[in-house]
Amino acid sequence: MSMQQEIIAKLGVKPQIDVEQEIRRRVDFLKQYVKDAGATGLLIAISGGVDSATAAALCKRATDELTAETGREYMTLGVFQPYHKQEDIEDSYAVAKALGLKYTVETQIGDAVDEIALEVEHAFKAIGRPRHLSKEAKGNAKARTRMVVQYALAFDLNLLVVGTDHASEAITGFYTKWGDGAVDLTPLSTLNKRQVRQLARALGVPDRVVDKAPTAGLWEGQTDEGELGISYEDNSDYLEGKAIDPKAAAELERRYRATEHKRRPIPGI
Repeated sequence: MSMQQEIIAKLGVKPQIDVEQEIRRRVDFLKQYVKDAGATGLLIAISGGVDSATAAALCKRATDELTAETGREYMTLGVFQPYHKQEDIEDSYAVAKALGLKYTVETQIGDAVDEIALEVEHAFKAIGRPRHLSKEAKGNAKARTRMVVQYALAFDLNLLVVGTDHASEAITGFYTKWGDGAVDLTPLSTLNKRQVRQLARALGVPDRVVDKAPTAGLWEGQTDEGELGISYEDNSDYLEGKAIDPKAAAELERRYRATEHKRRPIPGI
């Protein structure tokens, strides 16, 4: 088995999908998980990108169906989490409106993240290594702070926290460990980026969100493809078993090996 075949098998990506069948399968997965957990619904952070919009649409459909089937209200809570000012936050609100979300809330993480950064810089100084927190470390702090807020909300509302990670992120490890990767369930995990977009269109996600350049929003001007140096077209082709430029394939495989610790349970002895 080639490394490409091994990665595809581990991540569970299909070379092609039946979109409606995949939507049905993932909605049923969410419904069953909510029932088994005795939860009252789902919480999804809506960033303004296609991944969170697609996950939110699946959540909304799942809780609507549970409400109709049981006669008791199940909720999908959409959470917007800007760091001070978020330039594209109108896309988050547009997604919520398009999906007809009844419950949404905006939680500002700016002051909390800045205080964490300040405390870390005090710690650097205390050990004789004065420096400013790097933009990458601060970006990770943003992702982890968002999850602290999500879980605080979810705990008291008895909700499950839904993640947006998918196979095109998993292969590169392009998510923050214990940040956006720290969730209760991931309904997109066996889809590549191209397939996420296919589901998004079928679920009624606004076109401008489906087509926008993907970004983790961790610092100004950051884009996924710019940071990785690999297009999502090549990434998706690779995960569908197609041949791509050897240099791009080698880089995907290098990143997969280097980020294995993100995909494994915590090691112990």
